[in-house]
Amino acid sequence: MWLIALLIDGIVQGLQFSLLAVGLTLIFGLGGVLNLAHGQFAVIAGMVTALLLDQGLDPVPASAAGVLATGLFGFLVDRSLLLPAYRYSGETRLLLGLLLTLGLSFVIEGFLNYSVPYVALSLHLPWPSVRPLGIPVRTASIVVSLLAILALGALLLFLRRTPLGKAIRSIMQNEVGAALCGIDPARMRTLIFTLGALLAGLVGITQGLFASLGPEMGLELTVFALIVTTVGGVRSIHGTIAAGVLLGIVHAFASFYIGAYVTFIILLATAALTILWRPSGLLGYWT
Repeated sequence: MWLIALLIDGIVQGLQFSLLAVGLTLIFGLGGVLNLAHGQFAVIAGMVTALLLDQGLDPVPASAAGVLATGLFGFLVDRSLLLPAYRYSGETRLLLGLLLTLGLSFVIEGFLNYSVPYVALSLHLPWPSVRPLGIPVRTASIVVSLLAILALGALLLFLRRTPLGKAIRSIMQNEVGAALCGIDPARMRTLIFTLGALLAGLVGITQGLFASLGPEMGLELTVFALIVTTVGGVRSIHGTIAAGVLLGIVHAFASFYIGAYVTFIILLATAALTILWRPSGLLGYWT
């Protein structure tokens, strides 16, 4: 019975990984930039929510405000800090984007550790757990799973079914051709960067349902997102989702049996082997 409970925890954790990594995949696929401050975006949502809760705001509106604040921050970052990177293409854009977002991650973490060093997000649900079919399941797991599935499903429907989503996919496949058809790549990049920030913000809220989310957790979340996108394919939404769930299960079982430190090394090794044996990821590019 406990193996089933552990499997459920792994799937839920994997859905969180997927939700965080999909934002990174979208940003790289459309903008050609790997956002090394992506995990810090999740932390910003958590800190804003925690501060609003301290002011007496209810958890739902406080969480919504935290996610929206992160989306606004992502919009401002795209329209200011990343503009120099967008003037270039290829490796120059990628390397400059890496340096800019790495610096941003240090600034965010330093600011949060200085201004709110003892603030952390910890959300509690009225019923800690339920037992469907006699299997103990945390209520937080159910809530997080529903939120992640709804968010990922809505994203896939948006990209597949809406004219705006199809325009975004066309730029990912051929930016020059899309521009010749009248699609503005800059506007689409801003939209996707903001959307990626919103998804990261949602992960920050869901993380607060399981454990305390503090200012120091941004780098760890960014590394997990990078591992998942590498294994899933940095241009593949479906591959990223599949890799997130798979690695979440591996993380849950490995952490239980051999400890979190060794598990982290295993995940890094998995990403390295993926680059060597299958650079396009689990399901190839943009599936």
